[in-house]
Amino acid sequence: MDLMGLLGDKLSDPDILKQLGNSVNASPDQVEQATRIGLPTILEQISRNSGSKEGRESLANALDQHKDDDISDIAGFLKGVDTKDGSKILQHVFSNKNDKVQNSIATQSGMDSSQVSGLMSMLAPMVLGALGNQKKYQGLDADGVANFTSQLIKSSGKNDGLMGMANKLLDSDGDGDIMDDVGGLLGKFFKK
Repeated sequence: MDLMGLLGDKLSDPDILKQLGNSVNASPDQVEQATRIGLPTILEQISRNSGSKEGRESLANALDQHKDDDISDIAGFLKGVDTKDGSKILQHVFSNKNDKVQNSIATQSGMDSSQVSGLMSMLAPMVLGALGNQKKYQGLDADGVANFTSQLIKSSGKNDGLMGMANKLLDSDGDGDIMDDVGGLLGKFFKK
């Protein structure tokens, strides 16, 4: 399953981009840019966090809370998304990197950090919903979830394209200039 392609295709819909843009007071182009960077970064960090037994169990428990989320209708899901839960998810996923990640995405998308925070707070529950659905349908335990997220990263091209940018973002020294040439790479993620 190419989770990033699936979500990316749905989130590249002009109506969805407009809906998200209206929610955070940003243009659809800015939202698309931030989403292209934000989704793989969330997934990469979730995969990293599941590298320990404690991380795997924590992720499995979180996914159980989102296993029945209906993400088949993205527009409907986003209308009712719990952004407070999304903020908590982001803080848990990124921990002390949360502000740095959001500030870097803001720099690259032309949005301010509060707009990015709002957008990411909508995207995080959607990612957990998609992963939770897969955990439920595949009957995965904590180790199975970790393996599944690892496979998603590999199938998304961990060392190139957007997953490579996610790695740079998460490993950067915080200079804010970590994704200078994203334009060409982003085309691989979202289909026009």
